[in-house]
Amino acid sequence: MAASTTKRAHERIETVRRRWSFRHPLVIRAAHWINLVCLVVLLMSGLQIFNAHPALYWGSASHFDTPLAAIADDETPQGTARGIVTVGGHTFDTTGWLGLSAFQGAQASRAFPAWITLPANQDLATGRRWHFLFAWAFVINGLIYLLYGIESGQLRRRIVPQRDQIRDFGTSVREHLTLRFPRGEEAKRYNVLQKMTYFVVIVLLLPLMLLTGLAMSPGFNAVLPLPALFGGRQSARTVHFIVMNLLVLFTLVHVVLVLVSGVWNNLRGMVTGWFVIETTRTSDSGKIR
Repeated sequence: MAASTTKRAHERIETVRRRWSFRHPLVIRAAHWINLVCLVVLLMSGLQIFNAHPALYWGSASHFDTPLAAIADDETPQGTARGIVTVGGHTFDTTGWLGLSAFQGAQASRAFPAWITLPANQDLATGRRWHFLFAWAFVINGLIYLLYGIESGQLRRRIVPQRDQIRDFGTSVREHLTLRFPRGEEAKRYNVLQKMTYFVVIVLLLPLMLLTGLAMSPGFNAVLPLPALFGGRQSARTVHFIVMNLLVLFTLVHVVLVLVSGVWNNLRGMVTGWFVIETTRTSDSGKIR
């Protein structure tokens, strides 16, 4: 009688489960989108204001011959117009972007190009009106966010890392560098890099932006001498400009991470509050051969 044998081949099967998690309350979502609008208008109107005098100094006075940084235009030895950026005595050709750019079919001498300023044409008075209006909207929105965040505990959960997250700081850095993001239960909370970044933005950069903005206001300085905190009004203006660039960098990185970590899931979460959590379960199945 011939012997018969059976073999069981094992295969590993991954099952992905999707479940909904409520991540962002209404006040947080509303504050997020209002902040976005405010920051865009503040950036564009702020660049319009900067264009009126595109140079930065340190101290109380403007030393026109020795600025820390400046954006201007001049001529090449061949007589061709060009845009230049000067930083610490070093000059860079930025024609087409900064100093000299296209406007209404011609080359225009202006620090930042028309497409990124509000209004597009050079109009300091209108730029200041837009800037001050949305600065107050931004401050009021920020105060509502802070009060709600503190009262509800949302602020602490979003900017204060937990102990296990601090211990896994290196892992979180590697995951971001390799564009691998948390899944499952870990995806329900912000990771340590997110919390640390939001902490710096909310606790340091935004208050610094507000204080330096007020330090440039002669009317406010008559009541409270804020320029002294920064070594002078021109120093406050320089710090204001630097912080603006850091906030723009933060926003760009934020948008990139939203895109690569799941754009629709992230957008849905910030529009509706609901976020999809994916969990993976691995099991062995046996097949008889």
